[in-house]
Amino acid sequence: MRKKLSLFVLTGLMFLLFQPHNIDAQAVKNEGKKAAIAASLPPSVSNIAKENTYPNAMQDMPYLQPGELAQQLINSSNVKIDNPKLIHILNESAISSSPFSFGYRATIYLGHWALSYESSETTSNWEYQRVNTNYFDNRGGNSPVKINYVQEAQKTVRGGLTAKIPATEDVQKMMLAKAAEKSKLPLSFETHIGAGTKKDQIYNIPPNRLGYLYAHAPAVNEKGKVTYGEVYLKLRGKKRSIMVKNVTSQGIGAWIPIQDHLSFSFMASGQPK
Repeated sequence: MRKKLSLFVLTGLMFLLFQPHNIDAQAVKNEGKKAAIAASLPPSVSNIAKENTYPNAMQDMPYLQPGELAQQLINSSNVKIDNPKLIHILNESAISSSPFSFGYRATIYLGHWALSYESSETTSNWEYQRVNTNYFDNRGGNSPVKINYVQEAQKTVRGGLTAKIPATEDVQKMMLAKAAEKSKLPLSFETHIGAGTKKDQIYNIPPNRLGYLYAHAPAVNEKGKVTYGEVYLKLRGKKRSIMVKNVTSQGIGAWIPIQDHLSFSFMASGQPK
């Protein structure tokens, strides 16, 4: 009878633990973000969000607030847990107390997870990828010629991790959140520049010169360490806790494009480039 009761309780706990519910995530908005971004940009970099003919999706990173049970479990863990996907699962878990739980013991395997990401370096490459070249040959001219930036073809700029590692999607989300927090820049692993996007700034090509106006998409280089482990839910009567086994760490880097920004450079030359 006791074995049947234990099996019944364990089955009920597993059912409650993995029921899907709506995500209760609160986006953290920083009203001073635009000012911080503008202050950190070099003069050669321009925001093209208003001019971009391709509307990029906003990449506001929601902060998932752990619920009471989730926070209790996270605090009980022997290893730091930051993975929003794992926090979501813990948030949507429910373990009810029962008069039959006295003396009950169970250990439930929740899987192998990327638990947390620790950033060590965040730097910017303002010329990560060339996306456009505007050109005019004024070698036969007698007066300066004015040109401005016009995107000739739609371009997609992609970033990514610098190595193949387990739980790539989870790691990317944690790295993106940390890099955005540190850089105060609008980051996305994929961004687009639409054909026909323009900027009004004028560049003068002197007589007897060829003019080249280059546009580059900038990106952030994020480096750090990701920690993995096997996660177990331990139940001892009314006590609930998280235990992590077989913990490993691995260094990782990522290139993350800066959304709706371009770096411009102009060159006048006597010879074709």
